[in-house]
Amino acid sequence: MQKNSKLLKTLICGGEVSLAVCDMTAVVGEAIRRHHLTPVAAAALGRTMSATAYLCSWLKEEKSSLSVTVNGGGAGGKICVAGDGALRLRGFVEHPEVSLPPRADRKLDVGGFVGRTGTLTVIRDDGDGIPFVGTSALVSGEIAEDFSAYFLTSEQRPTALALGVKIAADGGCIGAGGIFFQPLPGASEESISYVEGAIGKFSHISSAIAEEGAEGVMRGLSGGANVDERTVSFQCRCSRERISSLILSLGEREAEDILREQGKISVYCHYCNTAYDFTREDVKAIFSERGEA
Repeated sequence: MQKNSKLLKTLICGGEVSLAVCDMTAVVGEAIRRHHLTPVAAAALGRTMSATAYLCSWLKEEKSSLSVTVNGGGAGGKICVAGDGALRLRGFVEHPEVSLPPRADRKLDVGGFVGRTGTLTVIRDDGDGIPFVGTSALVSGEIAEDFSAYFLTSEQRPTALALGVKIAADGGCIGAGGIFFQPLPGASEESISYVEGAIGKFSHISSAIAEEGAEGVMRGLSGGANVDERTVSFQCRCSRERISSLILSLGEREAEDILREQGKISVYCHYCNTAYDFTREDVKAIFSERGEA
């Protein structure tokens, strides 16, 4: 059974800075399992999922939703992650099979995988019928720098952050997550200087998560402050029942046309890499059960 990841939040610097730490190891591990990600694909998707979890923690209602698309024109294609106010995430990369040689410093070439010329787009729907859409230009394709630019230009919330994914020799995830320092409006110069100095200590945040967990990282920074802890999980919204409803909405005539041409109705979910196949008998049962036959 999949373990859940977690996101911790508190206030530091006398309440002038919001601090969040997320341990996304289990979620990234599940993404690797579902999508058969190469190490560089796992690093790119894992970093994006960590930042998306943080964004989802802003949502006021569990039913509120949010999606992130990173489109940089790189070898890996687009990265898409979606989640809700309950921190249930799902996501995929367009080309999970792509593998790139490491950079000169032996680190994974996430920038080459993502691409450096494109956009990061966030769509947030709080259920009021007027979705918020924010877009910013990519800075480097390294994800953390790109989200930092997004927070500043589209949300007007200056944020210092570090994201990371540590992959084992067997391709599994042994540490993933992020840390986010966000000075609140009116924060003093002293608090801002503290943030600027503190973020530099987390260039290897994935190793810190692997060794200490989110609790250990938070403990060293929070000074005993009350910490809010929330569960983060990889959970797709698709299901066979949901797809059955979509088939029903097609109408019996159109469903019959598809069956005649293809022999079955197939629906594929990119977010969780699941295929749903419906035979002629399955489709007949769908319409019979709903009184449509």
